[in-house]
Amino acid sequence: MLKVAVVGATGAVGREVVSAIFDLGLPVSDLVLSSSPRSAGSKVFTPMGEVTVVNTELSVLEGVDIAFLAAGSSVSRELAPELAQRGTLVIDNSSAFRMDPEVPLVVPEVNIDAARENRGIVANPNCSTIIAIVAVAPIYSRWGLERMVVSTYQAVSGAGYAAIEALEAESRAVLAGADPEPSVLPIKSADVHHQIAFNVIPHVDSFCDDGYTREEHKMTYEIRKILQDESLSISATTVRVPVFRSHSESINLQTREKATMDEVRDVLASSPGIRLVDDPQKFLYPMPVHVSGKDDVEVGRLREDPSAPNAMWLWVVGDQLRKGAASNAVQIGLALYNDRR
Repeated sequence: MLKVAVVGATGAVGREVVSAIFDLGLPVSDLVLSSSPRSAGSKVFTPMGEVTVVNTELSVLEGVDIAFLAAGSSVSRELAPELAQRGTLVIDNSSAFRMDPEVPLVVPEVNIDAARENRGIVANPNCSTIIAIVAVAPIYSRWGLERMVVSTYQAVSGAGYAAIEALEAESRAVLAGADPEPSVLPIKSADVHHQIAFNVIPHVDSFCDDGYTREEHKMTYEIRKILQDESLSISATTVRVPVFRSHSESINLQTREKATMDEVRDVLASSPGIRLVDDPQKFLYPMPVHVSGKDDVEVGRLREDPSAPNAMWLWVVGDQLRKGAASNAVQIGLALYNDRR
């Protein structure tokens, strides 16, 4: 049995981590839930009973076997090295260590062996990266990849509770015939905000000098690191859409070797973490309403792309709070725990 901590336990991802710990069966004897001083003292109901959230500091994390960090990069940079030195396995959901060459970046269905080489810290990839790579990795392993182009349709919950509340409030305002007052998206701290209700915003995270956003670069660099293929050509466009939960992704792949769609379906249907939903004639294809709250990624709309050799399209949908964050982290912890048994 393990002493487990969730740092940032009252946030959107932290709450999902707590649920995933019990849903996936990580054996816990002692659960520490911590947060910023603002949320300290609140109660979280768990299968172990009511747990009081404590203020995040090293002293309350003493003796923890596994710490799931879901409180942002600055907290992770401060806590993770200290906890790792004390013998705690840190599984970090922030971007703090993802591109650190000494820290494995892990999606269990794809590269769990990398986690076994950890030095106390394992990084959870970006949510959009996780959802994409679960679907793409089996194709990459079987036929190789020359090029990947992805466009994301990202739910507002990826931007936190404030964005969820914004979509609801703005939608009510528009339906009531009033003008919405956007104040959260695309970035809450920005001077300019856009309406998300009945709108799409082609802006997730901050822009870089090359015209791409940090979110788009994250997908490129993280996928290359996970697949250990710096030669892979990747281009991404990330978009916020008025959906409460679960991200969708349109992915175009160009494989090195020719693959038929029947072969691709067979490979995907037998791959872990994937549910193939691909019968358009019967109106069956992945949609956010069917994926929310689930850990599998759904894949459908498979079809050849006649505009380029060995090219194909996929439509991929996954719950970015579950598989895109919480359950991916817990799966890492569970795999490493099972190794020790």
